[in-house]
Amino acid sequence: MNHPSDAVMRPTLPAGGEPGPVITRRARLRLLAWSAAGLVLALGAASAYALVHPERMPPAVGEIVEEITGANPHPVALMRPQNAPLSAVAVLGKQIFFDPSLSASGKQSCASCHSPQHSYAPDNAFPIQLGGEHLSQAGYRPPPSLAYLYRQAPFSIGPDQGDTDVPVDMTQLASQAAGMQRAQKTALASPAAPAMVPQGGLFWDGRADTLQIQALGPLTNPVEMANASEEDVAHKLLQTKYVEQFKQIFGPSIVSNPSLLISEAMFAVGRYQIEDQSFHAFTSKYDYWLEGKARLTHAELHGLQLFNDKDKANCAGCHLSQPSRDGLPPVFTDTQYEALGVPRNPAIPANKDAKYFDMGVCGPFRDDLAQQTQYCGMFLTPTLRNVAERKVFFHNGVYHDLKQVMDFYNLRNTSPGKIYPKDASGKVQKYNDLPPQYHANVDEADAPFDRKFGDKPAMTDQDIQDIIAFMKTLSDGYKD
Repeated sequence: MNHPSDAVMRPTLPAGGEPGPVITRRARLRLLAWSAAGLVLALGAASAYALVHPERMPPAVGEIVEEITGANPHPVALMRPQNAPLSAVAVLGKQIFFDPSLSASGKQSCASCHSPQHSYAPDNAFPIQLGGEHLSQAGYRPPPSLAYLYRQAPFSIGPDQGDTDVPVDMTQLASQAAGMQRAQKTALASPAAPAMVPQGGLFWDGRADTLQIQALGPLTNPVEMANASEEDVAHKLLQTKYVEQFKQIFGPSIVSNPSLLISEAMFAVGRYQIEDQSFHAFTSKYDYWLEGKARLTHAELHGLQLFNDKDKANCAGCHLSQPSRDGLPPVFTDTQYEALGVPRNPAIPANKDAKYFDMGVCGPFRDDLAQQTQYCGMFLTPTLRNVAERKVFFHNGVYHDLKQVMDFYNLRNTSPGKIYPKDASGKVQKYNDLPPQYHANVDEADAPFDRKFGDKPAMTDQDIQDIIAFMKTLSDGYKD
């Protein structure tokens, strides 16, 4: 009698095709246990055939080959933004971006909170930054990274376009270059508007539609660069050493029109962010793996699989990992909004007021959607590119490393006592950073949040370590 592990795995032959090699289940286990050198010798012609003709291989063989080599068997051509010298407008925008004289304190520039050395995010682990005239005013949210915003659409509320995407068969993930384009999401809004999804925009609440508008916000924010008015900004621009460049680019009359001066200055900052490749470098190990130029480790490959698995980590449900159909590299966000129910951060001074709540899309920093209460508690999904380089996470900076972040996703519903504080009576204060009447907005349907109290978490500790290993491959500047 044949042992079950000796069962032969035979591929279905394509019409007119030639058969691939036959590998038994027992042989597969042995192959995975041997050393790399032994594996190569044992696979022999099968491995070579798989690398040349991956489309003809049964899934099991494709998985073995990838586990051995760590290579992407189906490389793609990524369409990166053109790398060219900055235009005169972008050069002007760069000077504005790094100029602290434009702040009320004279010590704070755009780069103060968006450091080029830290993926255009803060260079410290503070949950909020200090600003104002004397750099003593506390902010309300951690500044998000300015990297990878060049494809961000204006804010809108409408049908989830991703719902029409065809999900990828997870058993074929390793041989399909990037896994799921998008996992199914089922809890995007309250039942009052189940098909309407907030998406696009800049800042955590999407209140700015363009980089130009976004650039002006901090200049007049009293807890940031703290200019009293746009006229104050215009006056400071006229005192800069680069004012002559405004005249050369926009004409001499620009200096006598304050509103136009500000508009063109912010346009220049936006052009700098679009044209300078450092804002969207696409030089991570994952990018090179997609192109067949780098190899992922076993842990990184397993982390990628879990990242895309809609029944496990389900990260790809919001952080899309697959290149677009026209070859644009993934930016690891669907640019939509989610209410995740992260715990309140007592380190934010505003949170000392028990009645204060930051509810994202419906306030307090935008008021146009205050009545759309089905969106209260929703915040923009950020890119995960360079996520391993960040020092604070989520809209309130409550966590400081990726292990804490993954534990939140894994344990929020199964062991909430490990995530949230308890009140005087010992009751866990779940979703304590959102008023109770909006708790229904929090996603409890999508994995890994689809588990109940006491259930086994979606991920093991080893799973989490592997997912983090994969996320580290998203950091720019990879060198083999």
